[in-house]
Amino acid sequence: MAYIENETSRKTTFRKRKGGIMKKALELSTLCDVPIAVFVQSEYNSVPEVFPPSRQAMGNMLVKWEKLSLVEKTKKMMNQEQFIQQRITKATESCKKVAKENKELAMKEVMYDCLRGDNAPCNLDEDELRDLGGVIDQYMKGLNRRIQVLMKDHASSSTSVVPDAAAAAAAAVAMPTAEMGSSSNVKDFDLNQTQSE
Repeated sequence: MAYIENETSRKTTFRKRKGGIMKKALELSTLCDVPIAVFVQSEYNSVPEVFPPSRQAMGNMLVKWEKLSLVEKTKKMMNQEQFIQQRITKATESCKKVAKENKELAMKEVMYDCLRGDNAPCNLDEDELRDLGGVIDQYMKGLNRRIQVLMKDHASSSTSVVPDAAAAAAAAVAMPTAEMGSSSNVKDFDLNQTQSE
C-alpha cells in the first residue's frame, strides 16, 4: 500500500474504491440490519458523499454516536501500527500451532517406524525421545480410557466376568497389532474410530 503519485490513476482508484465502500455499506446494512454511516470528503467532489443518502437517517446516527462516551467510541479503534501488530501476533500463534501439529505428526511416524522395526529409539536424540514419549503417553491415555469404557459396558451387561479378565480382553481388542507384532495394519489403526464404536 503506497500513495499513488499519478493524479489520473489516483482519481480512478479513488472512484472505484469509493464505489466499493458504498456498495459494501449498503450490503451490510441490508443483510445484517445494522446502522452504518459512511462520510467521504475528497478534493474531487465539492460536496461530501454520504451513506445512507437520507439526511434524516444520517442525522439520527450522528446523534447516537455523539451520545456515546469516549470509552465506548474508542474501545475497538486501532491505528495502523496496532492493526499490524495484531496481525503479526495472530500469524505467529498460527505458525506455532502448525509447527506443533507437524512435530506431533513426525513423532507419530517415528512411533509407527519403531513398531514396524524400521527404527529404534536408540537412534533418536534427547529432544526426539521426549517428544516421542509425549505422543506415546497420549495414545496410552486414549487406550486406558477405551479400556475403562469397555469394562463399564461389559460390567453392565454381565456380572460373571471378573474385572481383571475384562481389562485383559479389552487390552487385547484395543492393541492387537502391537502385541501380535504384525506391521501391516499399524498405520490403519485409528484410536478415535475405536473409541466411537
